[in-house]
Amino acid sequence: MSYLATILPSLLSGLKMTLGIFFLTIIGSVPLGIIVSLGLKSPYFTIRWLINGYIWIMRGTPLLLQLIFIYYGLGMIGVTFPRFEAAIIAFIINYAAYLAEIFRGGLQAIPVGQYDAAKVLGFNKFQTFFKIILPQVIKIVVPSFGNEVINLVKDTSLVYVIGLGDMLRAGNIAASRDVTLMPYLLVGLIYLLMTAIVTLLLRRSEKVLNTWR
Repeated sequence: MSYLATILPSLLSGLKMTLGIFFLTIIGSVPLGIIVSLGLKSPYFTIRWLINGYIWIMRGTPLLLQLIFIYYGLGMIGVTFPRFEAAIIAFIINYAAYLAEIFRGGLQAIPVGQYDAAKVLGFNKFQTFFKIILPQVIKIVVPSFGNEVINLVKDTSLVYVIGLGDMLRAGNIAASRDVTLMPYLLVGLIYLLMTAIVTLLLRRSEKVLNTWR
């Protein structure tokens, strides 16, 4: 217990960093993903081509490489970001690309007749999307969205590569200093607990959404 009390403060400090990256990524990537998914339905070929290129690059290269490129690579050409901001940018643009494809699938699942019905009822495009289409899309994409959120919990550990003090970095420092696996086990338990909480919240959300009519 005394050893646990010694390393717990540093792990909790790392947990604050992990949670900060997690929540800011969700806040930034969800609206960006919706915007990108709508751009995929644009009537303009150039816009669709650019957005498809962005998604292809983000999904086709590792998030770890994107972190390194934004923090170290851009710094070589004079574009510098602080570590935390670089991590947030990398996570948001990466996850927005994955969420855009998820939202695109949800949009395609909506029958075209619902757009026509909304037009007959006098709804404009804005009202149609936010009052009729978006609620149904959310209900459809929750399971796939949940998988990405759970992946995000684990992916936050990648910020270790650019020197941010997340849980994994704190655990690695403690393990190297004390020559014990205990810090790694504690970090693993915390990640498992976070994943369990997120999974529970997502299942509750699915139950609530299933009551929508």
